[in-house]
Amino acid sequence: MTRKKQGKEVIVVGGGLAGLAAAMRLAEHGCHVRIISVTKVKRSHSVCAQGGINAAMNLKAEDDSPIIHAYDTIKGGDFLGDQPPIVEMCFAGPGIIRMMDRLGCTFNRTPEGNIDFRRFGGTLYNRTAFCGASTGQQLLYSLDEQVRRFEAKGLVEKFEHHEFMRLVMDEQGISRGIIMMDLFSMKLEELKADAVIIATGGPGLIFKKSTNSTFCTGAANGRLYKQGMKYANGEFIQIHPTAIPGVDKLRLISESSRGEGGRIWVYGNSSKTITTPEGKEISCGKTGEPWYFLEEMYPAFGNLVPRDIAAREVLRICEMGLGVDGGMQVYLDVSHLPAPQLHKIDSVLDIYQKFTGEDPRKVPMKIFPAVHYSMGGAWVDWPASDDPDRLERFRQMTNIPGCFAVGECEFQYHGANRLGANSLLSCIFGGLVAGNEIPRYLDTLKDSYGNLSPKMYTEALEKEEVFKKDLLSRNGKENVHRLHDELAEIMVRDVTVKRNNTDLAKAIEKIKEIRERYKNISLDDKGSLMNQTYAFANQFGSMIELSLVITKGALLRNEFRGAHFKPEFPNRDDENWLKTTIASYDAEKEEPMISYVPVDLRHLKPIMRDYTKAKKIKPTLENIPKNMQLPV
Repeated sequence: MTRKKQGKEVIVVGGGLAGLAAAMRLAEHGCHVRIISVTKVKRSHSVCAQGGINAAMNLKAEDDSPIIHAYDTIKGGDFLGDQPPIVEMCFAGPGIIRMMDRLGCTFNRTPEGNIDFRRFGGTLYNRTAFCGASTGQQLLYSLDEQVRRFEAKGLVEKFEHHEFMRLVMDEQGISRGIIMMDLFSMKLEELKADAVIIATGGPGLIFKKSTNSTFCTGAANGRLYKQGMKYANGEFIQIHPTAIPGVDKLRLISESSRGEGGRIWVYGNSSKTITTPEGKEISCGKTGEPWYFLEEMYPAFGNLVPRDIAAREVLRICEMGLGVDGGMQVYLDVSHLPAPQLHKIDSVLDIYQKFTGEDPRKVPMKIFPAVHYSMGGAWVDWPASDDPDRLERFRQMTNIPGCFAVGECEFQYHGANRLGANSLLSCIFGGLVAGNEIPRYLDTLKDSYGNLSPKMYTEALEKEEVFKKDLLSRNGKENVHRLHDELAEIMVRDVTVKRNNTDLAKAIEKIKEIRERYKNISLDDKGSLMNQTYAFANQFGSMIELSLVITKGALLRNEFRGAHFKPEFPNRDDENWLKTTIASYDAEKEEPMISYVPVDLRHLKPIMRDYTKAKKIKPTLENIPKNMQLPV
């Protein structure tokens, strides 16, 4: 369907929270927006973020503030996050909640009619607004309704069931559109624009057994990386401490279950001891009785310690042989909670009952940590509000001019570890920021795509057609799905929580072997309609390249930070490793080239992460700009 152009053209690749927030804001600025989504927008992976969205609105009269929220976020991220975007995101949080409330998001309410807030990990404050346990879904639906208003006005077009394949760039390397594929007809098409936003989520499917949906392959980022986009902090992966183990994947049990009072435990064994964070040897509980190990080791935060700490401790307990039935599982128990609190997390409990056949309202859930969220992603620029060159640079723009990235597919806001419920905030915030920045960027362009030679589109389309023909014609002995199984096994075994350099080096060689074997695949389906086998095989090549980025970054970073540790490097090393990893693709060597840039620490100097003491403090952040460019 062709519509009359209403303004400057912008393409948004991805229909989740970040993409919809950007599309809404761009349409408000009069841009004509085309949204590309591999599925129906309302089925985007943002719906799986169940527990809530953070904002320091202090409606519980706890003296909470955006400064404390920023402090918790910086500290929770193990000081690897650039601080200006974190601070501005936290200051924008209350405005974003008020905006979403006005847009009709169905937040839970207190008896007085105020938005209700619950606690999440890494903080002592009730700071997480929620919609039962389907917060991401309700936020997504609210933004989708706003985008539909602009769609009715002709300012937005949706291309659902289409996949991004390649960025089109002019001779100066400026983004001028994309090549996309219709997932029904498998037809490749060009789409022209003055700017492109990538909002395609994380690469969780690289690990296969993750909490991510099948949409989260990371292929779009892998394709852009091969086209010259810098990829930052790839080695940092968030491990969520509570998921249902499964043979196919791991299904998330939301942090809302602990936010409402759920407790993690195993049966104790008094003959064994464990070292606490303070260096003390303590008994592993009384034999045969429930031992709430997080509550004993971290009395201040208990079951709501940050996710990286909880995941490491659960793994440690299981490796000691204290897991449920001696295996790699612990209990997450909500059976003691009163009915009103259980009702708030009904959707989570229903998921557990559906997939296990056990009612968590009556028996404890069996859970284990799972790959959940990518800390790394596209490198994007962020000039702080008080930077002298602020007006000459563009927030959320990658190193490719005119190509912006928002949401989980970029690296900002979380550092080495994300606080629960900061994901939804960062997605909406980043989308709104990009929606404000792009009109300013468009004003700097000397020429629109319509004034340039169409040759760049023809050449880009031809490259994709050539690759498509090659992939469909391969007639080797390898099966791409078995290669995926092998890749996932390597990544889960060697590149998650516990790492060592010997196995990481071997993993890199094995991944390169898989890349060679990928050239020798044969597709069971060579048809031209709804060919899911071809679509995945196309994605898999880019997934391999991101796997190398993640693994090489992990090999080179010799320290203990976030969820990841190497026994031979047991400490966080701020002197040598307080820096962001930047991966660039070397086409000649087919290898990620790794460099580093310092972390921006202008607001808070690194301190030790202590979650054993329950002391609410009023932290001071230095150099807070008075003229922050908040998007709401």
